[in-house]
Amino acid sequence: MPSIGVKLYSVFFKFMIKHRLQSRLQEAENDAVGGSGTFGITSRPEEETPAAANPSFTDGVATKDIHIDPTTSLSIRIFIPDTCLYGPETLTKSRVGKLRDGSDPTQSQSRRNSYGSSNNGLVSSSNGVAVKRTQSFDNNHRRNSYGGSTDDSNLKSESGSYQGYNPKGRNCRRLPVMLQFHGGGFVSGSNDSVANDFFCRRIAKLCDVIVLAVGYRLAPESKYPAAFEDGLKVLQWLAKQANLAECSKSLGKGEAADLRRSDSNWHLADAFGSSMVEPWLAAHGDPTRCVLLGVSCGGNIADYVARKAVEAGNRIDPVKVVAQVLLYPFFMGSVPTQSEIKLANSYFYDKAMCLLAWKLVLPEEEFNLDHAAANPLVSGRGGPPLRQMPPTLTVVAEHDWMRDRAIAYSEELRKVNVDAPVLEYKDAVHEFATLDILLKTPQAHACAEDIAIWVKKYISIRGHEFSY
Repeated sequence: MPSIGVKLYSVFFKFMIKHRLQSRLQEAENDAVGGSGTFGITSRPEEETPAAANPSFTDGVATKDIHIDPTTSLSIRIFIPDTCLYGPETLTKSRVGKLRDGSDPTQSQSRRNSYGSSNNGLVSSSNGVAVKRTQSFDNNHRRNSYGGSTDDSNLKSESGSYQGYNPKGRNCRRLPVMLQFHGGGFVSGSNDSVANDFFCRRIAKLCDVIVLAVGYRLAPESKYPAAFEDGLKVLQWLAKQANLAECSKSLGKGEAADLRRSDSNWHLADAFGSSMVEPWLAAHGDPTRCVLLGVSCGGNIADYVARKAVEAGNRIDPVKVVAQVLLYPFFMGSVPTQSEIKLANSYFYDKAMCLLAWKLVLPEEEFNLDHAAANPLVSGRGGPPLRQMPPTLTVVAEHDWMRDRAIAYSEELRKVNVDAPVLEYKDAVHEFATLDILLKTPQAHACAEDIAIWVKKYISIRGHEFSY
């Protein structure tokens, strides 16, 4: 069972969130807020503290914010790990040095078998669900799965006007790109909150990827399908960035072109916005290895974007969605599952609270718990066949009332031979790996480790699959 502190905080949390949702619902009814396709908002600073962007590698990950759509408030925060600065030779020497200093070479292997034969902390189940128990481990060093080449690690421009990271030269290590969609029931949360910033930094380091945390528009100011369309816009923006970067390379070849592409030019191009090349992605991003990760309601957005990516096919080249991760997705339906009956009054997010959130998200004439945005199992949902969906990892919590529907969706994917494992964490609650007070618990860290292990099966360069 969750600790006494978690239970007490859950009572306070539910009271506070329900009050906010009821107030917004009343305001929406009185003022007819939402549904107008306005500029929208992506955060509520009065409710949570934002984390400032830091474009230098002071803690191993550099970040910066970009507003990518002039017609809406849609924005992203880029998280790039400092491993983009080093080639595989440098990393290998570092690992060998650690082994010579007396580190245990079997330690990394003990974490590698989350889905293997050693069952380190996993209990198998007859329904195909792996149950993960809390465990402690040392994570002082993560091995990397990708090749690359050494890049310039100078974090300061020659003019001294920009103190953040600027890529230089042609030998830049390429990292996979992960689109992350935060939680909050579509009505709260943000991509730059302290909690989401901490979580994305952790994922960027463990998975060795560039994370694009999406600041989608919130309800009720922007009702459905605003948040879902914003997710798709970011994927299309990523494809555009990749094509612009390729065009810039083809337009100028040779040493003269490298001289023209100075630090100031990189910074100037970035300042113009979405129509120009984003230097971090141009230098280090590999959109052919794209992963979607959705937290709570962000899982619904991630699944929508994955389906649209399958439908788009080569129209979003060179972007390829190779996998998606659904962290306790915000799925509901009109016919209740066993967990929706048994755990209706569960910790942090109960059924009554989630119903209020969906009333704020969906237009009044479309409100239905079997809406395509809410229920992935509804017949006639549309979109591509399930067999065409990318590999999907689903993470659920034992004390989450939405767990059974997420597991059922994963089972439907497995029936059509999609790699769709489920990790269920015992004694865990909804948002156990991303909620501010739970982020530093052993379970939250273990969950991030397990996500990294699974994701690396699909983003590792051939020949480096087992190098972590």
